[in-house]
Amino acid sequence: MENDFKETSNNFNDQIPVFKVDPIMVLLFSFLTCGLYLIYWNIKVSEVFNAVAGKEVVSQPVAIFAGCCMPVNIYFYYLAGKEALPKVYQRTGELQKDQSTLLIVLGFFFPMAAAMIVQGDINRLYK
Repeated sequence: MENDFKETSNNFNDQIPVFKVDPIMVLLFSFLTCGLYLIYWNIKVSEVFNAVAGKEVVSQPVAIFAGCCMPVNIYFYYLAGKEALPKVYQRTGELQKDQSTLLIVLGFFFPMAAAMIVQGDINRLYK
């Protein structure tokens, strides 16, 4: 009797989920919903980051709690700037840059601006 069990880890295929939103709309939706839109935005962006990196960079619980808990929010933007965005830049052929410090500072004081920067970089994937 042979075991035909296959290891089923996170299957990150090469197809990137489409989440193209104008950065100004991210700001507007965030203000209109008093920040609740950022919870949805974090979830969708984490799906894009995980697909681009080919591994789980930002988990779903981190993405959910980042919208409503300040220390997790800072950690989310740290992961975005340090691990996920360099993969996005590599995929788009842009110059590699480390934006983790900028995103951490903006994520602490004005998370909507940090979300706008990240969304602008993600939108380059779909050109």
